[in-house]
Amino acid sequence: MVEFGGWEMPVQYSSIVDEHHAVRRAAGVFDISHMGEVRARGAGAGNFLNAILTNDIRKLAVGQGQYSIMCNERGGTIDDLYVYRLGEQDFLLIINASRIDADLDWLRQKVSGWDVKLDNLSDAMGAIAVQGPRVSEFIDGCFPEVTKLKKNQVATVQFEGKTVYVARTGYTGEDGFEVVAPAEIIEKTWTRVLAAGHAHCAQPAGLGARDTLRTEVCYPLYGHELDENTSPIEAGLGFFVALDKGDFIGRNVLAEQKAGGVKKKCIAFKMTEKSAPPRPHYAIWSGGPKPLKIGEVASGTQSPSLGIGIGLGYVPPEFALPGTKIEIEIRGKNSPAQIVKKPIYQKQTL
Repeated sequence: MVEFGGWEMPVQYSSIVDEHHAVRRAAGVFDISHMGEVRARGAGAGNFLNAILTNDIRKLAVGQGQYSIMCNERGGTIDDLYVYRLGEQDFLLIINASRIDADLDWLRQKVSGWDVKLDNLSDAMGAIAVQGPRVSEFIDGCFPEVTKLKKNQVATVQFEGKTVYVARTGYTGEDGFEVVAPAEIIEKTWTRVLAAGHAHCAQPAGLGARDTLRTEVCYPLYGHELDENTSPIEAGLGFFVALDKGDFIGRNVLAEQKAGGVKKKCIAFKMTEKSAPPRPHYAIWSGGPKPLKIGEVASGTQSPSLGIGIGLGYVPPEFALPGTKIEIEIRGKNSPAQIVKKPIYQKQTL
Protein backbone atom coordinates (compact mmCIF):
# COMPACT_ATOMS: atom_id res chain seq x y z
CA MET A 1 0.00 0.00 0.00
CA VAL A 2 1.21 3.51 -0.81
CA GLU A 3 -0.09 7.06 -0.45
CA PHE A 4 -1.60 8.26 -3.73
CA GLY A 5 -3.53 11.50 -4.14
CA GLY A 6 -4.40 11.52 -0.43
CA TRP A 7 -5.51 7.89 -0.51
CA GLU A 8 -3.90 4.68 0.68
CA MET A 9 -3.78 2.59 -2.48
CA PRO A 10 -2.66 -0.95 -3.35
CA VAL A 11 0.40 -1.15 -5.59
CA GLN A 12 -0.16 -4.88 -6.06
CA TYR A 13 -2.18 -7.80 -4.76
CA SER A 14 -0.10 -10.70 -6.12
CA SER A 15 2.50 -9.18 -8.42
CA ILE A 16 2.51 -6.34 -10.92
CA VAL A 17 3.49 -8.69 -13.75
CA ASP A 18 0.77 -11.24 -12.91
CA GLU A 19 -1.87 -8.55 -12.72
CA HIS A 20 -0.68 -6.91 -15.93
CA HIS A 21 -0.90 -10.19 -17.86
CA ALA A 22 -4.31 -10.92 -16.33
CA VAL A 23 -5.64 -7.69 -17.84
CA ARG A 24 -4.05 -8.31 -21.24
CA ARG A 25 -5.20 -11.96 -21.39
CA ALA A 26 -8.34 -12.23 -19.24
CA ALA A 27 -9.59 -9.61 -16.76
CA GLY A 28 -8.41 -7.36 -13.95
CA VAL A 29 -10.49 -5.46 -11.40
CA PHE A 30 -9.14 -2.11 -10.18
CA ASP A 31 -10.33 -0.06 -7.22
CA ILE A 32 -10.44 3.50 -8.61
CA SER A 33 -12.48 5.02 -5.80
CA HIS A 34 -9.78 7.68 -5.39
CA MET A 35 -10.96 9.35 -8.60
CA GLY A 36 -13.14 12.43 -8.21
CA GLU A 37 -16.71 12.83 -9.43
CA VAL A 38 -18.36 16.17 -10.19
CA ARG A 39 -21.93 16.59 -11.42
CA ALA A 40 -22.77 19.63 -13.60
CA ARG A 41 -26.47 20.25 -14.14
CA GLY A 42 -28.68 23.11 -15.30
CA ALA A 43 -29.83 24.88 -18.45
CA GLY A 44 -26.33 26.20 -19.12
CA ALA A 45 -24.35 23.05 -18.29
CA GLY A 46 -23.49 22.03 -21.85
CA ASN A 47 -22.41 25.49 -22.94
CA PHE A 48 -20.46 26.02 -19.72
CA LEU A 49 -18.50 22.80 -20.16
CA ASN A 50 -17.85 23.63 -23.81
CA ALA A 51 -16.37 26.95 -22.69
CA ILE A 52 -13.89 25.37 -20.25
CA LEU A 53 -13.03 22.03 -21.87
CA THR A 54 -11.13 21.36 -25.10
CA ASN A 55 -13.37 18.69 -26.63
CA ASP A 56 -16.80 19.40 -28.12
CA ILE A 57 -19.64 18.55 -25.74
CA ARG A 58 -22.12 18.99 -28.59
CA LYS A 59 -20.90 15.71 -30.09
CA LEU A 60 -22.27 13.79 -27.10
CA ALA A 61 -25.71 12.24 -27.23
CA VAL A 62 -27.28 11.31 -23.89
CA GLY A 63 -25.55 8.11 -22.79
CA GLN A 64 -22.18 8.96 -24.35
CA GLY A 65 -18.85 10.04 -22.88
CA GLN A 66 -15.65 11.65 -24.13
CA TYR A 67 -12.12 12.30 -22.98
CA SER A 68 -11.36 16.00 -22.61
CA ILE A 69 -8.85 18.43 -21.13
CA MET A 70 -9.38 21.47 -18.93
CA CYS A 71 -6.83 24.17 -19.71
CA ASN A 72 -5.77 27.46 -18.19
CA GLU A 73 -5.46 30.66 -20.24
CA ARG A 74 -1.84 29.72 -21.15
CA GLY A 75 -2.99 26.44 -22.67
CA GLY A 76 -1.50 24.49 -19.77
CA THR A 77 -3.41 21.50 -18.45
CA ILE A 78 -5.38 21.88 -15.22
CA ASP A 79 -6.64 18.31 -15.57
CA ASP A 80 -7.52 15.63 -18.07
CA LEU A 81 -10.87 14.01 -17.42
CA TYR A 82 -13.85 12.08 -18.74
CA VAL A 83 -17.27 13.66 -19.31
CA TYR A 84 -20.44 11.56 -19.46
CA ARG A 85 -23.72 13.04 -20.67
CA LEU A 86 -26.37 11.51 -18.40
CA GLY A 87 -29.18 13.82 -19.53
CA GLU A 88 -29.66 16.74 -21.92
CA GLN A 89 -28.16 19.15 -19.39
CA ASP A 90 -26.80 16.66 -16.85
CA PHE A 91 -23.11 15.72 -16.95
CA LEU A 92 -20.81 13.60 -14.80
CA LEU A 93 -17.10 14.50 -14.79
CA ILE A 94 -14.52 11.92 -13.65
CA ILE A 95 -11.41 13.78 -12.53
CA ASN A 96 -8.00 12.88 -11.13
CA ALA A 97 -7.71 12.31 -7.38
CA SER A 98 -4.74 14.65 -7.03
CA ARG A 99 -6.66 17.45 -8.82
CA ILE A 100 -10.04 17.39 -7.08
CA ASP A 101 -9.46 20.59 -5.09
CA ALA A 102 -7.75 22.42 -7.97
CA ASP A 103 -10.46 21.40 -10.44
CA LEU A 104 -13.30 22.44 -8.16
CA ASP A 105 -11.66 25.79 -7.43
CA TRP A 106 -11.32 26.41 -11.16
CA LEU A 107 -14.86 25.30 -12.00
CA ARG A 108 -16.34 27.43 -9.23
CA GLN A 109 -14.33 30.46 -10.36
CA LYS A 110 -15.62 30.10 -13.90
CA VAL A 111 -19.27 29.11 -13.27
CA SER A 112 -20.40 32.59 -12.21
CA GLY A 113 -23.04 33.87 -14.62
CA TRP A 114 -23.91 30.40 -15.94
CA ASP A 115 -27.12 28.56 -15.05
CA VAL A 116 -25.22 25.55 -13.71
CA LYS A 117 -25.21 23.68 -10.41
CA LEU A 118 -21.94 21.96 -9.51
CA ASP A 119 -21.95 19.10 -7.01
CA ASN A 120 -18.75 17.51 -5.71
CA LEU A 121 -19.71 13.83 -5.31
CA SER A 122 -16.15 12.61 -4.75
CA ASP A 123 -16.69 11.53 -1.13
CA ALA A 124 -20.13 10.07 -1.83
CA MET A 125 -19.14 7.90 -4.80
CA GLY A 126 -16.70 5.07 -5.39
CA ALA A 127 -15.60 3.39 -8.60
CA ILE A 128 -14.06 0.23 -9.98
CA ALA A 129 -12.61 -0.58 -13.40
CA VAL A 130 -13.04 -4.04 -14.92
CA GLN A 131 -10.63 -4.42 -17.82
CA GLY A 132 -9.61 -7.18 -20.19
CA PRO A 133 -10.67 -9.26 -23.20
CA ARG A 134 -12.83 -11.65 -21.15
CA VAL A 135 -14.81 -9.01 -19.20
CA SER A 136 -17.70 -9.11 -21.66
CA GLU A 137 -18.13 -12.81 -20.83
CA PHE A 138 -19.29 -12.09 -17.26
CA ILE A 139 -20.12 -8.42 -16.71
CA ASP A 140 -23.79 -8.85 -17.73
CA GLY A 141 -24.17 -11.15 -14.75
CA CYS A 142 -23.58 -8.11 -12.54
CA PHE A 143 -25.17 -5.33 -14.61
CA PRO A 144 -27.63 -6.75 -17.17
CA GLU A 145 -27.10 -5.95 -20.83
CA VAL A 146 -24.19 -3.53 -20.41
CA THR A 147 -22.27 -5.50 -23.04
CA LYS A 148 -24.65 -3.84 -25.52
CA LEU A 149 -22.81 -0.59 -24.82
CA LYS A 150 -20.36 0.57 -27.46
CA LYS A 151 -17.04 2.18 -26.58
CA ASN A 152 -17.51 5.48 -24.70
CA GLN A 153 -21.19 4.82 -23.96
CA VAL A 154 -22.59 4.91 -20.42
CA ALA A 155 -25.68 3.25 -18.92
CA THR A 156 -27.61 4.10 -15.77
CA VAL A 157 -28.51 0.85 -13.96
CA GLN A 158 -29.81 -0.29 -10.57
CA PHE A 159 -27.61 -2.35 -8.25
CA GLU A 160 -28.39 -3.11 -4.60
CA GLY A 161 -31.30 -0.68 -4.89
CA LYS A 162 -28.98 2.20 -5.85
CA THR A 163 -28.31 4.10 -9.08
CA VAL A 164 -25.02 3.03 -10.66
CA TYR A 165 -23.29 4.27 -13.83
CA VAL A 166 -21.54 1.71 -16.03
CA ALA A 167 -19.39 3.01 -18.92
CA ARG A 168 -17.49 1.12 -21.59
CA THR A 169 -14.28 3.04 -20.99
CA GLY A 170 -10.94 2.40 -19.33
CA TYR A 171 -7.27 3.21 -18.90
CA THR A 172 -5.53 0.02 -20.02
CA GLY A 173 -5.92 -0.24 -23.79
CA GLU A 174 -8.21 -3.25 -23.33
CA ASP A 175 -11.96 -3.56 -23.64
CA GLY A 176 -13.72 -3.12 -20.34
CA PHE A 177 -16.03 -1.13 -18.11
CA GLU A 178 -15.82 1.48 -15.39
CA VAL A 179 -18.49 1.37 -12.68
CA VAL A 180 -19.31 4.45 -10.59
CA ALA A 181 -21.47 3.63 -7.56
CA PRO A 182 -22.44 5.12 -4.20
CA ALA A 183 -19.63 4.62 -1.69
CA GLU A 184 -21.83 2.56 0.66
CA ILE A 185 -22.21 -0.22 -1.95
CA ILE A 186 -18.81 -0.06 -3.67
CA GLU A 187 -17.45 -2.97 -1.61
CA LYS A 188 -20.44 -5.12 -2.61
CA THR A 189 -19.89 -4.06 -6.22
CA TRP A 190 -16.23 -5.08 -6.04
CA THR A 191 -17.07 -8.44 -4.45
CA ARG A 192 -19.84 -9.18 -6.93
CA VAL A 193 -17.67 -8.42 -9.97
CA LEU A 194 -14.74 -10.49 -8.71
CA ALA A 195 -17.03 -13.42 -7.95
CA ALA A 196 -18.64 -13.22 -11.40
CA GLY A 197 -15.21 -13.01 -13.05
CA HIS A 198 -13.56 -15.78 -11.06
CA ALA A 199 -14.30 -18.53 -13.59
CA HIS A 200 -12.97 -16.25 -16.32
CA CYS A 201 -9.58 -15.74 -14.60
CA ALA A 202 -10.36 -12.23 -13.32
CA GLN A 203 -8.19 -11.01 -10.46
CA PRO A 204 -7.66 -7.79 -8.48
CA ALA A 205 -5.09 -5.40 -9.95
CA GLY A 206 -3.30 -2.48 -8.32
CA LEU A 207 -1.59 0.79 -9.18
CA GLY A 208 1.54 -0.95 -10.45
CA ALA A 209 -0.26 -2.81 -13.23
CA ARG A 210 -2.40 0.24 -13.97
CA ASP A 211 0.81 2.17 -14.66
CA THR A 212 2.50 -0.47 -16.83
CA LEU A 213 -0.70 -1.00 -18.83
CA ARG A 214 -1.36 2.69 -19.51
CA THR A 215 2.32 3.36 -20.35
CA GLU A 216 2.33 0.55 -22.94
CA VAL A 217 -0.59 2.22 -24.74
CA CYS A 218 0.72 5.77 -24.13
CA TYR A 219 -2.16 7.09 -22.03
CA PRO A 220 -1.05 10.19 -20.10
CA LEU A 221 -0.96 10.50 -16.32
CA TYR A 222 -1.44 13.90 -14.73
CA GLY A 223 1.77 15.04 -13.07
CA HIS A 224 3.85 13.06 -15.57
CA GLU A 225 2.86 13.80 -19.18
CA LEU A 226 0.47 16.61 -18.22
CA ASP A 227 0.70 19.60 -15.88
CA GLU A 228 -0.22 23.27 -15.76
CA ASN A 229 2.81 24.16 -17.92
CA THR A 230 2.17 21.52 -20.57
CA SER A 231 -0.53 21.79 -23.21
CA PRO A 232 -2.53 18.97 -24.81
CA ILE A 233 -0.92 19.88 -28.16
CA GLU A 234 2.56 19.36 -26.68
CA ALA A 235 1.33 16.10 -25.13
CA GLY A 236 0.15 14.80 -28.50
CA LEU A 237 -3.53 15.03 -27.56
CA GLY A 238 -4.61 17.37 -30.36
CA PHE A 239 -7.36 14.94 -31.36
CA PHE A 240 -9.21 15.96 -28.19
CA VAL A 241 -8.92 19.70 -28.91
CA ALA A 242 -11.87 20.98 -30.98
CA LEU A 243 -10.56 24.28 -32.30
CA ASP A 244 -13.60 24.58 -34.59
CA LYS A 245 -16.25 24.60 -31.85
CA GLY A 246 -15.92 28.25 -30.87
CA ASP A 247 -14.07 29.92 -28.03
CA PHE A 248 -12.92 28.09 -24.91
CA ILE A 249 -10.30 28.75 -22.26
CA GLY A 250 -6.81 28.34 -23.70
CA ARG A 251 -8.00 28.13 -27.31
CA ASN A 252 -5.84 30.97 -28.68
CA VAL A 253 -2.61 29.45 -27.38
CA LEU A 254 -3.57 25.95 -28.54
CA ALA A 255 -4.46 27.28 -32.01
CA GLU A 256 -1.07 29.01 -32.23
CA GLN A 257 0.70 25.80 -31.22
CA LYS A 258 -1.27 23.76 -33.74
CA ALA A 259 -0.44 26.20 -36.53
CA GLY A 260 3.10 27.21 -35.62
CA GLY A 261 4.46 24.20 -33.80
CA VAL A 262 5.59 23.57 -30.23
CA LYS A 263 8.89 23.70 -28.39
CA LYS A 264 8.55 20.23 -26.90
CA LYS A 265 6.80 17.03 -27.94
CA CYS A 266 5.78 13.96 -26.00
CA ILE A 267 7.50 10.92 -27.52
CA ALA A 268 7.30 7.19 -26.87
CA PHE A 269 10.43 5.07 -26.75
CA LYS A 270 11.67 1.53 -26.30
CA MET A 271 15.02 0.50 -24.94
CA THR A 272 16.98 -1.38 -27.60
CA GLU A 273 19.12 -3.37 -25.18
CA LYS A 274 18.44 -5.04 -21.85
CA SER A 275 18.90 -2.54 -19.03
CA ALA A 276 17.38 -1.42 -15.77
CA PRO A 277 13.96 0.14 -16.48
CA PRO A 278 13.81 3.85 -17.35
CA ARG A 279 12.13 5.96 -14.69
CA PRO A 280 10.54 9.43 -14.50
CA HIS A 281 13.01 12.36 -14.59
CA TYR A 282 15.82 10.30 -16.14
CA ALA A 283 17.67 12.39 -18.72
CA ILE A 284 17.16 11.77 -22.44
CA TRP A 285 20.26 12.20 -24.63
CA SER A 286 20.53 12.58 -28.39
CA GLY A 287 23.21 9.89 -28.72
CA GLY A 288 25.90 9.89 -31.38
CA PRO A 289 29.57 10.82 -30.99
CA LYS A 290 28.69 14.04 -29.12
CA PRO A 291 25.58 13.26 -27.02
CA LEU A 292 23.40 16.22 -26.13
CA LYS A 293 20.91 16.25 -23.27
CA ILE A 294 17.60 16.92 -25.02
CA GLY A 295 14.86 16.08 -22.54
CA GLU A 296 13.51 14.06 -19.66
CA VAL A 297 11.53 10.88 -19.16
CA ALA A 298 7.95 11.56 -18.00
CA SER A 299 6.93 7.92 -17.45
CA GLY A 300 9.13 4.85 -17.62
CA THR A 301 8.78 1.20 -16.71
CA GLN A 302 9.58 -2.37 -17.66
CA SER A 303 6.95 -3.57 -20.12
CA PRO A 304 5.59 -6.97 -19.06
CA SER A 305 4.05 -7.45 -22.51
CA LEU A 306 7.23 -6.66 -24.46
CA GLY A 307 9.88 -7.72 -21.97
CA ILE A 308 11.90 -4.51 -22.29
CA GLY A 309 12.06 -1.01 -20.86
CA ILE A 310 9.66 1.56 -22.33
CA GLY A 311 8.66 5.10 -21.61
CA LEU A 312 7.26 8.49 -22.54
CA GLY A 313 9.18 11.73 -22.43
CA TYR A 314 9.55 15.25 -23.79
CA VAL A 315 12.12 16.33 -26.39
CA PRO A 316 12.40 19.18 -28.93
CA PRO A 317 10.40 18.52 -32.13
CA GLU A 318 13.53 18.00 -34.23
CA PHE A 319 14.35 14.90 -32.16
CA ALA A 320 10.79 13.53 -32.02
CA LEU A 321 10.58 11.48 -35.23
CA PRO A 322 9.86 7.74 -34.80
CA GLY A 323 12.99 5.76 -35.58
CA THR A 324 15.28 8.37 -34.00
CA LYS A 325 17.98 6.80 -31.86
CA ILE A 326 18.31 8.27 -28.36
CA GLU A 327 19.90 7.33 -25.06
CA ILE A 328 18.37 7.21 -21.59
CA GLU A 329 20.60 7.97 -18.62
CA ILE A 330 19.96 5.11 -16.21
CA ARG A 331 21.90 5.08 -12.95
CA GLY A 332 24.64 7.27 -14.37
CA LYS A 333 25.06 5.28 -17.58
CA ASN A 334 23.54 6.03 -20.99
CA SER A 335 21.59 3.11 -22.45
CA PRO A 336 20.42 2.99 -26.09
CA ALA A 337 16.76 3.47 -26.99
CA GLN A 338 14.67 4.33 -30.01
CA ILE A 339 11.67 6.60 -30.48
CA VAL A 340 8.67 4.57 -31.67
CA LYS A 341 5.15 5.26 -32.91
CA LYS A 342 2.38 5.35 -30.34
CA PRO A 343 1.06 3.13 -28.88
CA ILE A 344 4.19 1.23 -27.85
CA TYR A 345 2.21 -1.98 -27.33
CA GLN A 346 -0.13 -3.29 -29.99
CA LYS A 347 -1.98 -6.60 -30.06
CA GLN A 348 -0.11 -7.93 -33.10
CA THR A 349 3.25 -7.57 -31.29
CA LEU A 350 2.45 -10.63 -29.14
